[in-house]
Order: sequence, then C-alpha cells, then structure tokens
Amino acid sequence: MSTSEKSGYHHGDLRAALLSAAMEMLEAGEPFSLRAIARSAGVSQTAPYRHFKDRDALESALAVEGFRDLLASLGQGRNPPASVQDLAEFAVAYVAFALRRPALFRVMFGKPCDDADDERVKAADALHELLAAALDQVFPEADASALASAGWGLAHGLAYLYLDGKLHAESSGEVAERVRGAFLAIASVGP
Repeated sequence: MSTSEKSGYHHGDLRAALLSAAMEMLEAGEPFSLRAIARSAGVSQTAPYRHFKDRDALESALAVEGFRDLLASLGQGRNPPASVQDLAEFAVAYVAFALRRPALFRVMFGKPCDDADDERVKAADALHELLAAALDQVFPEADASALASAGWGLAHGLAYLYLDGKLHAESSGEVAERVRGAFLAIASVGP
C-alpha cells in the first residue's frame, strides 16, 4: 500500500499527487487507470478528469516526467562533453536509465508524439537538442542534428535490445562496457 493510499490526498497539488500515484503504479507493474490512480491518491473517481481527459493524456504527462528525469540523468555530475569518450558516457547513462525504469521508458517511447501535445513534443525535442549540442561540441564541423539522430538511435536500440532480452549481461558494469564499446566502435569508423 502506497503512502498516498494510507493517508489520502488532502491538499496541495492534485495533478502532482495523481502523477506520483500513476508513476508508483506504473513502476510497480500494476495496471492503472484514472480510477485506480484516484483510489491510490485518495480522491474521488472524477478528480483526475480535472487534469487528464483520458488515460492517453495521463500517459503523455508521465512521458513528459520521464523525459525530464532522463535529461537530468544525462546531465547529472557531467561537464559538457569534450571527447568521444564523454559522448559514449551519454549513451551509457541513457541505457542505464532505460534499464532502471523500463516501464516508464516504454511509456516515453511507446507511442508517437502527438503534435497537439506540445509539452510532450517539447520534452522529446529537449532530449534531441541536448544530444545535438553535445555532438556539436565534439564534432563542430559535422551535421550535429544528423549525428544526434544516429547517436540516439544507437543508444535507444541498445536499450531496447536489453529490455527485450535480445542482449544479456550479468551486471550493469557489463552493460556499460558493451554500450561504451559499441558507441566508440561506431565513432572510430572514419571515411
């Protein structure tokens, strides 16, 4: 039983309480609906509809939170990249996030961004912009946007290969070495 189930929601930011309840349920592997998160947050069954028109809107809001958390993970304790090795560490952090929070990662990338959902589109774009800026720092003469797509594709593909059980590792260190090695191998291939 979550803390919110024990104490109920009494005041403050209802939207944040609902998102917190939904995130707890998602990451615990529990099926959730707007009614289920209302129960978990200790509010009426209609309360979530003040903030989310349906489950898709709730999942989109969770995806936005996930993109923000991923951006924070990528920047955590890191200086701007100055080398290919630094860029490889971005890929390692990306895959580590996916493996640490697989249900959220799948929500973040499980559906295309709806152009009408400006907040989710902006959150996804912020990730691409961070990668493009990082790559531009290391490869100032290259097409940073194209490199960002390639680097993101490599890290994202590796994340899903691990999540889907196609790649196996005994430890997070082994995962990190494989991701780092793949990124450095691709980066070292020249014309």
